[in-house]
Amino acid sequence: MITHLSRRWASRLQPMIGALLIIFVWWFAHEVKLVDPVLLPSPGESLAAFWKGLTQGTLWGDFYKTIVRTFASFIIATVIAVPLGILLGSSERVYRSLEFAIDFFRSTPASAMFPLFLVLFGVGEATKIAVAAFGAGLGILFNVSYGVMNARKQRQLAAKVMGASSFKVLRDVTLWESLPQTFVGMRSGVSLALVIVIVAEMFIGSTDGLGQRIMNAQMVFDMPEMYAAIFAAGALGYVLNLLFLVAERRFVHWGGK
Repeated sequence: MITHLSRRWASRLQPMIGALLIIFVWWFAHEVKLVDPVLLPSPGESLAAFWKGLTQGTLWGDFYKTIVRTFASFIIATVIAVPLGILLGSSERVYRSLEFAIDFFRSTPASAMFPLFLVLFGVGEATKIAVAAFGAGLGILFNVSYGVMNARKQRQLAAKVMGASSFKVLRDVTLWESLPQTFVGMRSGVSLALVIVIVAEMFIGSTDGLGQRIMNAQMVFDMPEMYAAIFAAGALGYVLNLLFLVAERRFVHWGGK
């Protein structure tokens, strides 16, 4: 019993090893001055700046703004990309006809699209959300299409043999078969949306958000504040990814069976 509990706790604490290793390397680099201490403050200084930002500063406000933009872009991307992915994936001929355009834009860095979206939407919230939705949507679209096209043929054929119509096969078999790949696309999509939103906050006329907070701290050489904002962005990305992993295990636990 004790051995079982110790193994259980060990497995839960195992992910902390990587975090502790990063902190140790950071502390060691600061102590031996591998990097100028002005540019690389200690982990303690950065943690103090993070805590101060949460309790006394405006970090929560910037955190909230970035979350809102990320979720807005992700929802837009999901609402558009999932139905399109199902439509394209259900017809391999249509997908192959559009494959070049999909792969071309999916391979184009979203930051390279900033000027285009600035022309279309101007400097404001719409541009940040639109460019993030564009980048995330292409990733979701690709994964949904791939999942639909690669649904197991045996189950589709079995449904057809039992007299199911093409629509019922798509609704009751193919969509369920593609759900694990859809969740993969959504998980990568929300992470990509966060990355693009933070970059957009840095360079597209923003006055708030974690991206702007990082840039402002860097410009005045407030390094502890900059690292605190970077840590906040990383923590947000980690939590979003973790939430989707939990949702995936809860709703598609049968994936691959």
